[in-house]
Amino acid sequence: MMTETVVTVEQPAQRQHAGQQQAKPDASLTWLQFNVNYFKTIPGILKLVQLILGILCMSLASPAFLSGTHWFLFVAVSSFIATLLWTFVYLLGIREVLNLPINWILTELFNTGLATVFYFIAFIVQLSVWSGYSGYAKGANVAAGVFGIFNTFAYAAGTYFLYLEHKSTGV
Repeated sequence: MMTETVVTVEQPAQRQHAGQQQAKPDASLTWLQFNVNYFKTIPGILKLVQLILGILCMSLASPAFLSGTHWFLFVAVSSFIATLLWTFVYLLGIREVLNLPINWILTELFNTGLATVFYFIAFIVQLSVWSGYSGYAKGANVAAGVFGIFNTFAYAAGTYFLYLEHKSTGV
């Protein structure tokens, strides 16, 4: 018969004595910093307004009963997701951490400009489709179109401030 030998290896930093807490390992997300101060600026406030108005547009227009509402919801959901991603980019400070050859301001300017144009088309389609309809859910869908107008203005203001920032950087 052979005997078995069991070896247990412990790291000295991981030993825990009675009454002492275990030492915490170095965090792998040390680059992660919450940049809440961005949301105290005008572009940050506009992003939050765009998100809130987007939620209102999506909730009032769904479910899509008429064909034009499908386009409106597509624009509202797509713009909401893109704005949510940009919100996390600014909240987590990803722009400053990633060393990628991306012109962040120009990319966001392009994205916000497209959202402005698409929201402009979408609220016109939404209001025109529901103007001739008299029936169930007309009020909510007309309200969604009106909030689409407000969100168009919010995205247009965001585009304007991004344009100013792009011109000031000279890139």
